[in-house]
Amino acid sequence: MHIIDIISRKKENKELTKEEIKYFVKGYTNGEIVDYQMSALLMAIRLNSMTDNEMVNLTEAMLNSGRVLNYEGVDKVIVDKHSTGGVGDKTSLVLIPLLASLGYAVSKMSGRGLSHTGGTIDKLESFKGFNVERTEEQIIKQVNEIGCVIVGQSDDIVPADKKLYALRDVTSTVDSIPLIASSIMSKKLALGAEIILLDVKYGNGAFMKDKKSAKELAKKMITIGNAMGKKTIACISSMEQPLGSMVGNALEVKEALETLQGKGNKELRELCIDLASEYLIIDKNISKEEAVLLSKSKLDNNEAYEKFLSLLKNQGVSEFEINIAKNKKEIFLNEIGNVKDIEAIDIGMAAMKIGAGRETKEDKIDLSVGIEVLKKVGDNVSNEPVAIVYYNDEKNLDESIELIKKAYTLSKEVIKSPSLIEEFII
Repeated sequence: MHIIDIISRKKENKELTKEEIKYFVKGYTNGEIVDYQMSALLMAIRLNSMTDNEMVNLTEAMLNSGRVLNYEGVDKVIVDKHSTGGVGDKTSLVLIPLLASLGYAVSKMSGRGLSHTGGTIDKLESFKGFNVERTEEQIIKQVNEIGCVIVGQSDDIVPADKKLYALRDVTSTVDSIPLIASSIMSKKLALGAEIILLDVKYGNGAFMKDKKSAKELAKKMITIGNAMGKKTIACISSMEQPLGSMVGNALEVKEALETLQGKGNKELRELCIDLASEYLIIDKNISKEEAVLLSKSKLDNNEAYEKFLSLLKNQGVSEFEINIAKNKKEIFLNEIGNVKDIEAIDIGMAAMKIGAGRETKEDKIDLSVGIEVLKKVGDNVSNEPVAIVYYNDEKNLDESIELIKKAYTLSKEVIKSPSLIEEFII
């Protein structure tokens, strides 16, 4: 078997065998196959796609390139979730402790963000002392005791994906749906989840720009999950405007904390309740109404909030205060009307301009800055501010403000508030 033959077969749009896929994944991971050969194969895959069999075999080969967590001795159902991300997406901060309060064990591996704001790990580091490093023994102990753990990405879990993604990033092959699906699912499977929920977002503030692409990705990931014997659900949700009110690391944590205490943003609360309910429906075979009532109760009686505090304590946090930038500027528009559209990506880029995100991996995030979105689609705007900018440095502040103003489109017509969830796919 030789990599040149495999490249040639894929170039001719022939289906690769399981053995061929295992060969190139192993060979590239251990350095026997060089970058320029792997680049050619990735481009052939990007242009010709993959069959479902190829995609499942690629996922399995990447999964087996490293360590798979073993939860022997944990007597709870192991669950995981993944969001394709977007502007103001702090869902994990609410959903993970909510699931733990419902009796599940959630072992979540999260990364750092690149672009408009930080990832889940960056947001949690708004709490002084938060430690993302956990040994396998510590992970198992923590999920046994409190039901949830959030860790950073590990070099020995799916190392093939880490190396392949870095190459995809510089060869314009990131946007291949089979490669995206295999990348996401290999990491979910490595953490040993029995039920996996995928929140696949679409819209101008999401990686998938339209519903059709989001549904295609969701179905591919469900195909992989089912083939690997896992219960897999996908939620198709909108990212046409920012999720919730807050965009920025500490601000998003603040909104998540309020939601965990039965308050907070209605949109974020309802999304997390709907997502948590799907686990209960598929696992316990109860009605939607029962699942929603049970999920709501865990937010309203502070059980989910207490789980979040326990997670923080177990991972090194002793002070639960977060630092939010003291400088504030209200943003007004020079027109009145009803909000017809908010370009989520413009709000995200505005947050990045004041330091909430990274343009390169080396950039340092200011966790305290961000944007509070006061007016959402369907709201009336007369003489009130549409947003508040929280900032420390005036550098790029004017540019940030202009991006926020540009994000808004108003209309004289009455605009209905859009639905957040398009559908669930099983």
